[in-house]
Amino acid sequence: MNFIENGTVTSPKGFKAAGVVGGVKPSNTTKRDIMMIASDIPCTAAAVFTKNLVKSSAIEVTKKNISNGIAQAVIANSGNANTCNADGIEKAERMCELAAENLGIDKNDVIVASTGVIGQILPIEPFERAVPEIAALMSENGGTDAAEAIMTTDTVKKEAAVSVEIGGKNVTIGAVAKGSGMIHINMGTMLSFVTTDAAISSEMLRAALCEAVEVSYNMVSVDGDTSTNDTLAILANGVAGNEEITTRSADYTAFTQALTALCKMMAKKLAADGEGATKLMVCTVTGAKTVADAKGAAKAVICSSLVKAAIFGSDANWGRVLCALGYSGCDIDVTKVDVAFSSAAGEIYVCKNGAGIDFSEEKAKEILLEKEIVIKVVLNDGDGEAEAYGCDLTYDYVKINGDYRT
Repeated sequence: MNFIENGTVTSPKGFKAAGVVGGVKPSNTTKRDIMMIASDIPCTAAAVFTKNLVKSSAIEVTKKNISNGIAQAVIANSGNANTCNADGIEKAERMCELAAENLGIDKNDVIVASTGVIGQILPIEPFERAVPEIAALMSENGGTDAAEAIMTTDTVKKEAAVSVEIGGKNVTIGAVAKGSGMIHINMGTMLSFVTTDAAISSEMLRAALCEAVEVSYNMVSVDGDTSTNDTLAILANGVAGNEEITTRSADYTAFTQALTALCKMMAKKLAADGEGATKLMVCTVTGAKTVADAKGAAKAVICSSLVKAAIFGSDANWGRVLCALGYSGCDIDVTKVDVAFSSAAGEIYVCKNGAGIDFSEEKAKEILLEKEIVIKVVLNDGDGEAEAYGCDLTYDYVKINGDYRT
């Protein structure tokens, strides 16, 4: 498996995309905010969604449209979440109709998604104007424009692709994502669309997606808020020509491993670009009694506002890590816990067997001043391990969310 340089959601064969300035927000005249992704032929499809009881109308429409395991295109917008609106279903269905009319496909084969402010009516006029333009611009080089069109408070586009040999054929998987705030993913505001030219049944595609999401997107937290719009969808058109994957075979394993690696990369991109973030935080937990305990412990550390604030200040306050482990609800013997901080500047242990040890505060500070910080937790109580992704908590997070709506 190899990551593709400058890979995008259109790296797999048979996919095209485009994004344009539609003006979903009346004040927007420069930023792309409506996009489409489409396959030349119908695809097997699968998706997972937020577990928040308050959901975007787009999710309800997408669930209905892919209930048969088939889809061919995605239409999505930023600037408005289409959530908590009386006419939300109608607007989401109209988005699908416009995409279908202009792409020459069935409206029931369209995945629809929206992201942005909750509770404001989604204007349909920008889509009426923009979708024909998008359809005319669709190309194999349009992935990056599509990535920009779903950004909200994101500061960078999030896209990547991997290649893997399956059944003697070169298979490519591409992805695009957005997300910067309201991210405490429980799939179960983050959107991600994955494309692949692999031949794989919808049942196996969903199985692979669920495996991948549990150790990637579901291990991300920026601020502890689970979005109303979280959607992760995958389309597989089979153009690579491998024998269709219909069972949990060696080919399925190879595909799932490649998909998981891609999703982990995208998860890190999301965490690193958290609202106001200056540092990516990765918490690795090893030696847990179970994988579930490892996951719970890693997420507790990543979600701790006190840990996040300490990382922002480059303060090796390891007691906050122990505190988070203690309230995680996981089966942990706190007298066995070791903690270390590491980065490109080195590694330093700060806690052994649940107690503080002598360490150089100067060296710790040097390590914590880097852009990517690993909090290494060793529980010394089993074989369970997990990794979670987050970011530091800064002054700018409050500034961004203090006036997000207005």
